[in-house]
Amino acid sequence: MQLNYKKIGEGQPLIILHGLFGSLDNWMTLSKKLGEQFEVYIVDARNHGFSPHSDEFNYEVMADDLLEFINEHNIIDPIVLGHSMGGKTAMQFAMNYPDKLSKLIIADIAPKPYPVHHGIILEGMFALDFDKITSRRDADEELAKHIPDFSTRQFILKNLFWKEKGKLAWKFNLPVINDNIEMVGFELNNITPFNKPTLFIRGTKSNYILESDYPKIKSVFTNTKIKNIESGHWVHAENPSQFLEILNIFLN
Repeated sequence: MQLNYKKIGEGQPLIILHGLFGSLDNWMTLSKKLGEQFEVYIVDARNHGFSPHSDEFNYEVMADDLLEFINEHNIIDPIVLGHSMGGKTAMQFAMNYPDKLSKLIIADIAPKPYPVHHGIILEGMFALDFDKITSRRDADEELAKHIPDFSTRQFILKNLFWKEKGKLAWKFNLPVINDNIEMVGFELNNITPFNKPTLFIRGTKSNYILESDYPKIKSVFTNTKIKNIESGHWVHAENPSQFLEILNIFLN
């Protein structure tokens, strides 16, 4: 599968994988900063952004998508950074293909199963009737009936695009994501130790990584550092300055 991507900067390659309902655009601002030192590739996952849609949607196929991307672009020893769903994809990739990367960075997700908690968001997205909704403002007003939190709503609305003149649509493959939503929370497959340098960044206001998860993280990622950042789950967006500071210390 040929994934949609953007490339910024020159230097050691750094590949960034976004989270569920996200896209490479969520990382543009930080990628420009990182591009001052690295050759940054920001990538749309399958069924997200402008990457192809597929009925297959799980961490094994997304890890294989990343392998195909690396081989296609002749990328040697990249650093792989993933947030949330992208973090799980990065972990699966590192365990499946440990010789294909030099360092691993995981943002606010642990190698454990998570309960599904996106029901209201999915309900809100399915409720949008694009035969009647003809502007982003209309979409926001309708989505607010289901998702009152402004920041979450704006994050979701970034996935709208003009499919044709006067016709909005979702970039992502909403039906397949909905049908496979439990997969996003699944335990990873074939868990085996990964011993290359690894960094976990944990949001102190988030409950995705708990201190009780540290022993499991360190048992699987045997050469790891865990750093806290004052933020919620979207660590890179909520506290970009501290996020960059932690990254630079680890990478340099």
